[in-house]
Amino acid sequence: MGQFLNSIFSIFFLFISLSSNHVFSSDVELPKTFIFRVNSNSKPSIFPTHYHWYTAEFTEQTHILHVYDTVFHGFSAVLTKQQAASISNHPSILAVFEDRRRQLHTTRSPQFLGLRNQRGLWSESDYGSDVIVGVFDTGIWPERRSFSDLNLGPIPRRWKGVCESGEKFSPRNCNRKLIGARFFSKGHEVGAGSAGPLNPINETVEFRSPRDADGHGTHTASTAAGRYAFQANMSGYASGIAKGVAPKARLAVYKVCWKNSGCFDSDILAAFDTAVTDGVDVISISIGGGDGIASPYYLDPIAIGSYGAVSRGVFVSSSAGNDGPSGMSVTNLAPWLTTVGAGTIDRDFPAQVIIGDGRKFSGVSLYSGEALKGKMYQLVYPGKSGVLGDSLCMENSLDPKQIRGKIVVCDRGSSPRVAKGLVVKKAGGVGMILANGISNGEGLVGDAHLLPACAVGSNEGDIIKAYISSTVNPTATIDFKGTILGIKPAPVLASFSARGPNGLNPQKASPENLNYPSFVAMFPVASRKLASKTFIRTVTNVGAVNSVYHVSVESQIKGVTVTVRPSRLVFSESVKKRSYVVTVTADTRNMKMDPSGAVFGSLSWTDGKHVVRSPIVVTQIEPL
Repeated sequence: MGQFLNSIFSIFFLFISLSSNHVFSSDVELPKTFIFRVNSNSKPSIFPTHYHWYTAEFTEQTHILHVYDTVFHGFSAVLTKQQAASISNHPSILAVFEDRRRQLHTTRSPQFLGLRNQRGLWSESDYGSDVIVGVFDTGIWPERRSFSDLNLGPIPRRWKGVCESGEKFSPRNCNRKLIGARFFSKGHEVGAGSAGPLNPINETVEFRSPRDADGHGTHTASTAAGRYAFQANMSGYASGIAKGVAPKARLAVYKVCWKNSGCFDSDILAAFDTAVTDGVDVISISIGGGDGIASPYYLDPIAIGSYGAVSRGVFVSSSAGNDGPSGMSVTNLAPWLTTVGAGTIDRDFPAQVIIGDGRKFSGVSLYSGEALKGKMYQLVYPGKSGVLGDSLCMENSLDPKQIRGKIVVCDRGSSPRVAKGLVVKKAGGVGMILANGISNGEGLVGDAHLLPACAVGSNEGDIIKAYISSTVNPTATIDFKGTILGIKPAPVLASFSARGPNGLNPQKASPENLNYPSFVAMFPVASRKLASKTFIRTVTNVGAVNSVYHVSVESQIKGVTVTVRPSRLVFSESVKKRSYVVTVTADTRNMKMDPSGAVFGSLSWTDGKHVVRSPIVVTQIEPL
């Protein structure tokens, strides 16, 4: 042990000597934050706490950022890779991984979900009364009406948390609704400070406290547990009573994410450790891998932290991510998590683009300023120049001489959607049509634009651009329709919402039977032999008593065969249910996928009058 400690202290002495020079050569390795999982049973009895053990045997006290004692045992420390590698050789170290930066992934939602004031799940659960919801995010703006404690009873006695002080935040900002607020910045300050031009905490745009400078945390906290906010609206849209899903629940906020610089693993794990000790019942975390790639569970801080939380009776809900619509983009995959995608409700904010030849194109917008009132304006597409920055309406890319007084078509991507409109406005444009690219498809997002603007899908955008190219004097106007309820179908998965399947364990929780009327067959890439998937379905006859249905399969999929047994279903007065088996067999070496990464077919049952059709989807996956 003495030799081990001597080697560690020698490494630290070298680091301190280099630091004292203030000037680093380009080949000197900067220290980073590393997270260590430790076998707690190995702690010698002479140490009163794990902290004393860690600082005596593994690293100096000044280098430790966080000690984890609740959801798992371990610590995070600022070290060089060489130092971390040396410590990892100790037999008590179970795993070590480098701290990573992660990214952050409304008024009618409760009604849309079927929650009613006087009956059903909402009233039976007393609106989540006294459930303590811990929110890991960018903090909170406590003055919002959603966080009023009017008519709430005393804080539950089991609560052990605190309301921390900081810049423009004090314990007085907490109440019987917002019962706890903490912030975690140690990992962020090390990681952001060594990751380039970012300052550890940019206090010109951030608060070193639980106060929210971004808005995301305030949004997620109010969505989960906001109180009733009457006469709420978004620039005149979506008027109504804003409320969370559990309006009587208590909130505890854990600020782990910082404006413009993300969230670091070491701080997220510290929040898990603290929240469970504080006594939360639920943890809501809308954070995921910044690169859209899921980590193995043993290296994933959200998987590690949530496992410890769930094992202590805390329910953990996480976001699926915003890297859709590509396949296997979903993160937060651990089976003990409840991972939630993004979807629509039955409310929309329609707008309409009308071009000079009379054609109309549906889109969405939350623009609330002065409307164009049907006046037609010249229509231009800067992307005709062939310069990518022009088509995307990037900063300083537009020539005011070409833009002034016109409606401009901008391609979505690379810069914020509303920022594109600001670029158009600065160049003198009177309006903007924001056109999706192929990656966004027809999924639309309504924004509160700074000038008359409308988002349209990829197909509509292509038609409008073709009109501009083929017309001598193209014109257009934009008509705004306000708020519309009762939209169908709903819910629909948002275009940006991350997709499955689970790339870490594609054989687990696969969607093959999730949508019962359909058939989704997933096969490994380049298998050495034929592979098959079998589906069993049971159907009920709701037509004529003595019906006979025959099957037909439509499939032009090279390398794939589909068989159905039996090929006909005979029903009678006494037999109203029948089962059948579908087998999809694939030669995975010779399958040809379309650009979406899948191929499609269908299976139909018909009695001569009625046809019951089910889609067949075949895709290949390669585990991450």
